[in-house]
Amino acid sequence: MTEPTGTRAIATVSILVLPEVTASVLFGLNDLFQGVGRDWPQVVEGRPGASQLRVQIVSSDGQPLTIANGVRVVPDASLADALPAEVVCVPEVFVVPTDDLRGRFKAEAAWLRQAYARGAIVAAACSGALLLAEAGLLEGEDATTHWAYCDVLAQRHPGIRLHRQRALVTAGEGQRLVMAGGGTSWQDLALYLIARLIGLEAAMQMARLYLIDWHQSGQQPFARLSASRQSDDAVITRCQLWAAEHYRASSPVAAMTQLSGLAERSFVRRFQQATGMSPLQYVHTVRLEEAKQLLEASDDSIEAIAEQVGYEDAGYFARLFKREVNLTPAQYRKRFAGLREVLQQGRKPQDT
Repeated sequence: MTEPTGTRAIATVSILVLPEVTASVLFGLNDLFQGVGRDWPQVVEGRPGASQLRVQIVSSDGQPLTIANGVRVVPDASLADALPAEVVCVPEVFVVPTDDLRGRFKAEAAWLRQAYARGAIVAAACSGALLLAEAGLLEGEDATTHWAYCDVLAQRHPGIRLHRQRALVTAGEGQRLVMAGGGTSWQDLALYLIARLIGLEAAMQMARLYLIDWHQSGQQPFARLSASRQSDDAVITRCQLWAAEHYRASSPVAAMTQLSGLAERSFVRRFQQATGMSPLQYVHTVRLEEAKQLLEASDDSIEAIAEQVGYEDAGYFARLFKREVNLTPAQYRKRFAGLREVLQQGRKPQDT
């Protein structure tokens, strides 16, 4: 089990590993959960953060095992020795849909029932809902699973209200049964759980950082953000901090030059050396990042957002945004505001 450094973890997540789990899902969930609070400041600000989730990979006996596709896994704990967790996650059950699972995972099913009775969130990605059903947790509840397993789940457990088309379903007491359907649904599941455990913005950061659900737009929307981290030059860092607060100013480069105490040409050269961008490019980057936040979180018009971040000409703002982000402001809002809206359902109370 990996212990976060710097600050105490907010919550513990247990990921159940079975021989019928693929490495991409198991370690993908692990990587997203481990990265909460750690990866965003490391990439964007150049300083490692502290993981906010304690993650443990748990198996029936805690012994090394070979999972699907021949990958060897060394669990952190057995079912009996695992730390109590706020979330218990079943990555998947990668079996032939017609396989009979009755009695196949008795120990794991009992463990899931105990976790749920204790008050934990019990979550499943893809075909992992089959194990939740075998544990008796879904009887009379709403559920979803991978499309290839829907018919089998409905036939074996007619008491389940199956939603074949829904990507994410929450059910049970306190909405503590969480299921996501589809081959890469573990990403959606992880983001939802992060929003629920830690907060909405933490989930949004992981989505931006790992380009989740918007692979077709490539890395361009976020590529320049890493360049905006603070430099080791104290004079330039002071100017960067000023820009973070005053990026709306009408003449930000002139103001930063004056703040630096350097001649304009020397300031521009030194700023470029320290950040990899000209002062004007840096201001644009800060403004566009703020614009992204507003596009995600507000219903303000494109014109109003342009003015809020320092552009009097909304047309210029739209062209600049498209050039730098490779999406129009409207396209960006459509994609990322949708994710924020979905994750709002799982946010912590203090996010409201």
